[in-house]
Amino acid sequence: MSFRRRLKGKKIPEGFDAIEPAIEEFEQQMRDAVSEEHEGKRKNELGWRIHRVHWEKNRFLFDLMYKRKVMKRELYDWLVREKIADGNLISKWRKPGYENLCSLLSIQKSATNFGTTSLCRVPMGSRAPQQRLTPNVRTGCISCCSGDGIMGGPIWWNTPITEEVEAKVNKKRKANEAQEEDEEDPAVAARIAALRKEMAAGK
Repeated sequence: MSFRRRLKGKKIPEGFDAIEPAIEEFEQQMRDAVSEEHEGKRKNELGWRIHRVHWEKNRFLFDLMYKRKVMKRELYDWLVREKIADGNLISKWRKPGYENLCSLLSIQKSATNFGTTSLCRVPMGSRAPQQRLTPNVRTGCISCCSGDGIMGGPIWWNTPITEEVEAKVNKKRKANEAQEEDEEDPAVAARIAALRKEMAAGK
């Protein structure tokens, strides 16, 4: 059911008419995503576009409310009550470390085999090379924790990986490797040095 039919006869807060065209566009994109052809796609890929449209619609509302601060609280609360806005996802975006979260599914540990968060929550610069561009099988998100996507958003399965993104990821990987070297256990380092000295003396 479209949101227009759901709202019939209800009192609509002031300011909704300004965002209604954008909401209608997102709703149309969602309908298109739901009815998209399934041929040639794996079962887990069918919901990827739905997750991306859902993220983009809510990000639009989040920016109006909390970034640009041009939306009234009354309108925002009404959008959440009418399920036009995803209040739980938007609430997560306001917490440190979750600013670009692709979906609440990606942090539900019960949804993974080993009780961990999804791969898209691991910074691309911290992944093994073979996992770097692996998308979340449920949401289609490659990375939503490091802000490497378009305008700082997630990198989705169909987001172009530009040279700028590659450079940023490589820079972060090198920084992580350097940090790991700096944090090396002094006792281990001393033992390695002693072994090397013994090996050199034995030659």
